Amino acid sequence: MNLEILYQDEDIIVVNKPAGITVIPERFNTEALSVNKALEEKLGQKVWVIHRLDRDTSGVLCFAKTEEAHKSLSKQFQEHSVGKFYTGLVHGRLAQEQGRIESPIAEHPTIKGKMVVNRKGKASITDYRVVERWSMHSLVQFQIHTGRTHQIRVHSSNIGHPIVADNLYGKGEAFLLSSIKKKYKLSTKEEDEKPLLNRLALHAYRLVFENMKGEAVSVEAPLTKDISACVQQLNKQMNKQQKQF
Repeated sequence: MNLEILYQDEDIIVVNKPAGITVIPERFNTEALSVNKALEEKLGQKVWVIHRLDRDTSGVLCFAKTEEAHKSLSKQFQEHSVGKFYTGLVHGRLAQEQGRIESPIAEHPTIKGKMVVNRKGKASITDYRVVERWSMHSLVQFQIHTGRTHQIRVHSSNIGHPIVADNLYGKGEAFLLSSIKKKYKLSTKEEDEKPLLNRLALHAYRLVFENMKGEAVSVEAPLTKDISACVQQLNKQMNKQQKQF
């Protein structure tokens, strides 16, 4: 795994996590590739996991290189003093340009590994702002003020706008050009259409924390090629439709 390092000092290292890779080894497959194992091999030293991103979520991921930094950063996450910002491509046009979702989240009563909005759940706060909007999709920036499992995915789905290609809180369908382009035709070299995106369309684009010197650090990861390709095609098709009228 060729991990891109976004920030590094004596105590902390921040990488750009690829989609499709777990942060730590899976419970029943400890030999499988994981970000922390790849990072330890790259650095030749132990690193401490500070927070997690879902397997199919890409973007900014922070690790500690010392026990002291692990304690400090873990405390910042526990106290919700870390700025956590995401970009997601969602289904549908959001009615409001921005808003706050404060629906409590709990474990699903029967489906293991799934979360659900429940009034008896833990307090959960997500702010959102629409960046771009099309006829059937929206590009949204999220800031989470709590760290519940699948928080953005649960909240976004609960307001009727699941993340694209989310197979747990949405239909899980890949993003196909044919779904937005009229009179789409396969090329002569293709037997089946190749998706523009076939993983959860969620990207952790910025993380703001305090380093061991007490300095504020803001680290960003550019939007991935697959999500960017969807945005580019959505804009292209929208421009074509506008020209027709």
